[in-house]
Amino acid sequence: MSVKLGVPSKGRLMEKTFEWFGDRNVRLSRTGSDREYAGRVDGVEGMELVLLSAGEIPRELAAGRIHLGVTGTDLIREKLGQWDQKVDPLAELGFGHADLIIAVPGCWVDVDTLDDLDAAAAAFRAKHGFRLRVATKYHRLVREFLRDHGVADYQLVDSQGATEGTVKNETAEAVADITSTGDTLRANHLKILSDGLVLKSQATLFRSRVAPVSVAERQTIKDLCRMLAVD
Repeated sequence: MSVKLGVPSKGRLMEKTFEWFGDRNVRLSRTGSDREYAGRVDGVEGMELVLLSAGEIPRELAAGRIHLGVTGTDLIREKLGQWDQKVDPLAELGFGHADLIIAVPGCWVDVDTLDDLDAAAAAFRAKHGFRLRVATKYHRLVREFLRDHGVADYQLVDSQGATEGTVKNETAEAVADITSTGDTLRANHLKILSDGLVLKSQATLFRSRVAPVSVAERQTIKDLCRMLAVD
């Protein structure tokens, strides 16, 4: 058996992950064509590279099918209930930065905080007869955040496309989405609430707490962590 390392299978996240490991003398490479999801690890004996979508990696870690994985903090905390019992963050990799935020239309001049949003939501329901809609892909994180901050009269609506466009398209009144620069929000005439930061996320190396490990595999993980200068 070998230690399985799950890495995003395409795009900038894959490239930056390969670069981060390479800078620490652990070479990751894809084997075969770009359509194949297998790879290899050079520099540490007894390791296997598994290429997955960033969204699949939390599930595979929690199921114990991979021992280590690189994915965003946001995906771990959104997809895994009691995430800290299933995975252990080993190292933040310094890229893939994004903030999960709550944003409302810029023309809502009286809505700048979560308290303001709660008041606006109550007024919206009284006027329209249904709850104010918040479009998001991050239901668990947003629901917990709004609950903890006392926002009550709202409903979450699922967004599978461009979340920022849902307000303009009149399918939602507010959004909760990932942003790096805020440019797309501003282009869609949205503003971030002053206390609307739900989570700061970045690409992180996680270890599965549930994956079975042999004595040899445990040593391989120790060897890798030593090379990566990870505790």
